[in-house]
Amino acid sequence: MAAHVKELTNPDRSAENLGDAAYRQMKERIIRGVYRPGHKLTVRAVAQELDVSTTPARDAINRLASEAALVYAGPKTVVVPVLDAGALKEITLIRLALEGLAAQQAGEHVADDDVEALRLLQKQINSALDVGRYADALWHNKEFHFAIYRLSKLPHLVLMIETLWLRIGPSLHNLYPEFAKERFGVHNHEVAMEALQERDGASVRAAIENDIRDGYRRLKRACREKAALPAS
Repeated sequence: MAAHVKELTNPDRSAENLGDAAYRQMKERIIRGVYRPGHKLTVRAVAQELDVSTTPARDAINRLASEAALVYAGPKTVVVPVLDAGALKEITLIRLALEGLAAQQAGEHVADDDVEALRLLQKQINSALDVGRYADALWHNKEFHFAIYRLSKLPHLVLMIETLWLRIGPSLHNLYPEFAKERFGVHNHEVAMEALQERDGASVRAAIENDIRDGYRRLKRACREKAALPAS
């Protein structure tokens, strides 16, 4: 998948601004599922990935660790957390409430151009799934969902949803390849777009909630399968 990293080497930027930019990029990568659960990162690796010095890389890691998006595994190493069944259920229940609300409100503010933009995003998701580019599918899937949530015109709600995706984003890798074969997400997205076209907020909410529930069933099964594996 393309790096999707913005240039961070402007010499006029202060160290503080570089740290903020590095934090935003790392946060976005976690939300979009660039890193799998259990993936290890070092300050040096993050600095190289974002093309910054170790100071802003360390600042970004520290901030994300304080938000529980990363967990320290040593003085210079962090790990992307692995959600257990209890955490997965809790996050899903909150997602249903918050993302459902955002989706319903989107139905009141959507314009035809917004639906067209969503259809283009869905085409990108479909193309990625067709050739097994699951990382790309995850990247576009995040943009699809948040394009809807931003239509709610409730920015504080969108920020709360982002916090949830910091927790769940890495686990979305476990949806594939099964989710790609069954195309549950594709169907739910199509229903959501049709409901948006009709300005039917309740149906948009139902489609997004179904999408979350379908994903939860697969992720819950992945948790069980992992728990059944013998200890290495």
